[in-house]
Amino acid sequence: MKVNIEIDCTPEEARTFMGLPDVSKANSVYVDTMAKAMKGVTNPDQLQEMAKAMAPMGQVGLKMFQNFVEGSMAASAARNAKKDDD
Repeated sequence: MKVNIEIDCTPEEARTFMGLPDVSKANSVYVDTMAKAMKGVTNPDQLQEMAKAMAPMGQVGLKMFQNFVEGSMAASAARNAKKDDD
């Protein structure tokens, strides 16, 4: 059996529904910082050097971040489940 459910909502509504924090302010700061950093990049070599400087641990750093996000989501789900039980 295959069931499809389509939900039409804004990103803010989806975050609230899933119990995720509002990171819009942090995202704004990140986007502004990246935009300022990218102003001096004129070729792919400069872009690659900038990426290396921003992610010194490469794949290990990416995996650590992924684990952090997954752990946060699991903790949030457990917290929400506990609230539902009370």
